[in-house]
Amino acid sequence: MSNNPPPGIFDLRQYKVEEGDRPSPLSECHTSRRVLMGPGPSDVHHRVLQAMSTPLVGHLDPEFLDIMDDIKQMVQACFQTQNELTFVVSAPGSAGMETCLVNLLEPGDEALVCSHGVFGGRLADIAERCGAKVTKVEAKWGEHIEPAQVREALTKCKPKIIAIVHAETSTGVLQPLQEISELAKEAGALLVVDAVTSFCGTDLRVDDWGIDAIYSGSQKCLSAPPGLSPVSFSSKAVEVMENRKTKVQSWFLDLSMVRNYWSGAKRAYHHTAPVSAMFAMREALRIVLEEGLENRFRRHEVNHLLLKEGLEALGFKFLVKDGYRLPMLNSVILPDGVDDAAVRTKLLENYNIEVGGGLGDLAGKIWRVGLMGESSSANHVNMLLSALKSTL
Repeated sequence: MSNNPPPGIFDLRQYKVEEGDRPSPLSECHTSRRVLMGPGPSDVHHRVLQAMSTPLVGHLDPEFLDIMDDIKQMVQACFQTQNELTFVVSAPGSAGMETCLVNLLEPGDEALVCSHGVFGGRLADIAERCGAKVTKVEAKWGEHIEPAQVREALTKCKPKIIAIVHAETSTGVLQPLQEISELAKEAGALLVVDAVTSFCGTDLRVDDWGIDAIYSGSQKCLSAPPGLSPVSFSSKAVEVMENRKTKVQSWFLDLSMVRNYWSGAKRAYHHTAPVSAMFAMREALRIVLEEGLENRFRRHEVNHLLLKEGLEALGFKFLVKDGYRLPMLNSVILPDGVDDAAVRTKLLENYNIEVGGGLGDLAGKIWRVGLMGESSSANHVNMLLSALKSTL
């Protein structure tokens, strides 16, 4: 009888490791200690990693429901909102984006989408998949949307929502929101905001700025592991959801059900929440609020200016003009003669430093240097500048 296992059966013999090979999948998992200075994820505080090792409880355990309530209150504080419907989607920021759009849009609705990078384009794509008629307001990558562009577009459409990216991760643009919010209110539209990169890194006032639906991600300035998306909805947005005429196209993201898991004395089962990730989220939010929002915003700005001074001395130029730059995501144009991929590879292999490359037409032309959350420190800046001086 042959000793070979039947086809498709996991055969340990094929995973014999030769010298120089990558580790076997049966070996213990190890990764390098990276310095994360790309567009996300960012470095994670040791307290957050420790929180993930907390013993599991059930997703309907009374202790876990208390943790969910803690998370909700801290997300409200970080969004600077009193919105009752504020919680964390059990999926990454892109699912937060879909949560906002699939619950607010129905087939035949109109949507005005502002696009000045990859994620504005994604907003438009999802809105179209919801069956909405989409009008786009666009700006060149690296530039912001002017309120006058929105005002002009509103003469030609009557949108149910106006959607815009506050912090465009693909370009490093910080988009002013207040004037566009006023235009949305005048038009009777809901304002939907992408705050994946700006949340907990720069000023973001949901209530003061009249934002009706907002979503973020866990892995940027919050410095929690990837995989969760904080969201918040105004009472006006909730009213729109409650008056829908059609079912939400996504069962998993349908807030008519999900919200019952996050509120009330008797929680309705909807899905098995990622318990360990929620432990990490709670601890990351605690760290933010211990530092204080204003202190945290100031830290990101100070380290951005330190990085700016050092990179410009090495011949880098900023893609985005002053006044519209994200402090936590620095898009810089490479000096002449610098090979994008080769230098980033050397930074990773020789110094364990990760920086991000450009996307789309900016690929090979810019870097996206992240100073997010735990990665926003003078030490990170100085490590990168020292490594660049040696490498260049």
